[in-house]
Amino acid sequence: MNQPKIFLITGVSTGLGRALAEVALREGHRVAGTVRDEASARSFEALAPGSAFAYLLDVTDTVRIAPTVAEIEQRTGPVDVLVNNAGYGHEGVLEEAALDDLRRQFEVNVFGAVAMIQAVLPYMRKRRAGRILNITSMGGIITMPGISFYHGSKFALEGISESLAKEVRSLGIYVTAVAPGGFRTDWAGRSMVRSERRIADYDAVFDPLRERRKNISGHQPGDPHKAGEALLKLVASDDPPMHLLLGRDAMTMVREKLGALKSEFDTWEQVTLSTDFS
Repeated sequence: MNQPKIFLITGVSTGLGRALAEVALREGHRVAGTVRDEASARSFEALAPGSAFAYLLDVTDTVRIAPTVAEIEQRTGPVDVLVNNAGYGHEGVLEEAALDDLRRQFEVNVFGAVAMIQAVLPYMRKRRAGRILNITSMGGIITMPGISFYHGSKFALEGISESLAKEVRSLGIYVTAVAPGGFRTDWAGRSMVRSERRIADYDAVFDPLRERRKNISGHQPGDPHKAGEALLKLVASDDPPMHLLLGRDAMTMVREKLGALKSEFDTWEQVTLSTDFS
C-alpha cells in the first residue's frame, strides 16, 4: 500500500462519497467526512473508529467551511486529498423551473465546492502538495433534456477544475475533474429534486426521460465501490489526468458528443473563419 493519506470527502452519508470513504478506510487511510446530522456522523465514525472522523457541515453554509477545514487540519491532520463529492441533481424543464431552484443547484454543486477548495488551498500551497478531486458528471460534458440546471452546474465545475489545475500544478497540487456515468446511488431517486410539470408542449420530449430516470434508479450499471477503487488509483498516480471518466456509459456518450461537436464545427468552418479581419 502507498503511504496512508488523509482524505477530506464532502457528503459521506451515502452514494459515491460513502463508497469512496469505505474503500479508503479499508486500505488504511484516514477520512474526514462531512455529514449534515448527528445520526449520520455516528454511523460514519462507526465504520472505522480512530480512522473515520465526521464533521457536521452543509456546504451551502460557506462561512462555516474555512473554520471546519482548520479544525480538520488541527484535529485529524493535514489534508492530502480533498474530494468535492457533495451534490444533487435537479430535474425539470427549464421554462417550468424556478430560478430559486437554479440558485440552490449552484450553491451546492458549484459554490460549496469552490469554497472547500479555497479553504484547503492555503494548507496545500504551504506543503507544496495536495490532490483535489471534483466529482462532476458525464453531465458536465454531455447533455440531456430536462436537467439543464444540473448540467449547468456540472459544466461550471468542469471548467473551474480545468482552469484551477493549470493555476496550481506548479505548486505541487493536482486537480482532476471526475465525471461518473450512471452509478447505483440515490442520485436519480431520493436525492433528486423534481420540478412540477405544467406545460403540455414538453410532454413528448421530457416525460419518457423522467420515467426512464425513475425506473433506472437502483439499477444503474456503475458500482460505487469500484469507483472508489478507481479514485484510489488516481490518487496514487504520479501524473493524474485533469479529467477522468468513470463507467462505460460515460465513455460511450462522451465520445459520441466529441464526435458530434467535431462534425458540427467542421460543417460550419467557413462561417467561423469568415469573421476575422481580412
